[in-house]
Amino acid sequence: MRGENELRYFLDFGGRPLQYERYRLRIPSSKIETGVSEFIVAYPDYFDGIIDPGAIELSVRGRTVPIEAVLDQESRRIQIFPTEVVVSGSPVEIILSNVKNPQYGGTFYFEAFANSPGDIPLSRYLGTWIITIGGN
Repeated sequence: MRGENELRYFLDFGGRPLQYERYRLRIPSSKIETGVSEFIVAYPDYFDGIIDPGAIELSVRGRTVPIEAVLDQESRRIQIFPTEVVVSGSPVEIILSNVKNPQYGGTFYFEAFANSPGDIPLSRYLGTWIITIGGN
């Protein structure tokens, strides 16, 4: 997984099991090759943390943009719809606040996808965040 498909992330509060956390999931500008009308974060079925759908933000070029976020727990996906299309070449940060970390530590593969605007959106894989909880 190392290399061009591994995305950077930061945990603001240390990544301890069963603690509340803020995940900062970064997507570099080089991955945003076309405009984006929807971001999707897919997380694994073994991630038993709790994600707060009301505490999801999107930052584009360092500026918070208005979004609609949908958490689909059955398909283990977070859909993020910015009110305006994110232009190509923009660095992006998806911020998940108020996440309750899983009970047991481990490594969790969160995948990033983007859909282009238009009648027939083109879905693209952007990369994977390899998130470690309790590894300190």
